[in-house]
Amino acid sequence: MTKQNQAYIYALLAVFFWSTVASAFKIALRYNSPLPLLCGASFFSLCSLLAVAAWQGKLKLFRNFSIKQLSLPIALGVINPFFYYLILFRAYELLPAQIAQPLNFTWSIMMVLLSIVIQKQKVRYYDILAVILCYSGVLVISSGGGKLGEINSLGVVLALGTSILWAFYWIYNVESKIDPLVKLITGFATGTLLILICCLVTGSIPSLSWQSITSMFYIGLFEMGLTFVFWLKALELTERTVKISNLIFLSPFASFIFIRISLGEHIAVTSVAGLALVVTGIIFQHSRARKEKR
Repeated sequence: MTKQNQAYIYALLAVFFWSTVASAFKIALRYNSPLPLLCGASFFSLCSLLAVAAWQGKLKLFRNFSIKQLSLPIALGVINPFFYYLILFRAYELLPAQIAQPLNFTWSIMMVLLSIVIQKQKVRYYDILAVILCYSGVLVISSGGGKLGEINSLGVVLALGTSILWAFYWIYNVESKIDPLVKLITGFATGTLLILICCLVTGSIPSLSWQSITSMFYIGLFEMGLTFVFWLKALELTERTVKISNLIFLSPFASFIFIRISLGEHIAVTSVAGLALVVTGIIFQHSRARKEKR
């Protein structure tokens, strides 16, 4: 099998698992509130990342870095997994999955906006058009089409807030040049420790029912942990990033299928139309940016 075909397999595995997590979040929240759910999921994620690092012989890489070099990944661990997933789970608690998932997906266009502010990047006409398309989609999604009941405004704000945190996380994450897996483990070790402390202080102990443990295990492995490893492996093997990068746009649409089957949510026309606007805006911005770089 060629390296490119292997890259496609890893990328499609990542897309598949990311397509299931919106449903997994809603199911998991039946058995735990956001904080204890995050505690268990983060623990399983950290274990999975350590297992991958041990299998790849990368644990020894930690000896090559000082605390100063790891300070950025440690700081970013406060954002992801701690604040990011805590807010995201709360958004899913308040909103239908078909609303929370596409609102969270706007992180890509939010990264463009934050890059303009933080990195002083030039504002281009296609950036403005992409933002208009994306946030027109947000308005359509948030309307709920009149069939989803009254949409919780706090949930919408929280879901959009996660896009800011995720964009902020990745902007600063690329500034650290150490191994990506080492960065993930360092961040998750920091975040998991903070989450555990919060659980102990507040008395928020995760449920130990088999349904609870299974859902935390699934989210820890296939949203927070191994799926990132699959995606990083795909990027490593592909001949050109563009060959796999657009596959990620299959995820939110495939997610609607899992939401309908596993949660029984009626998928509103406004959810599909709004998501289409969001994805169109992101693809338009990415394609124009790539052409400008040539």
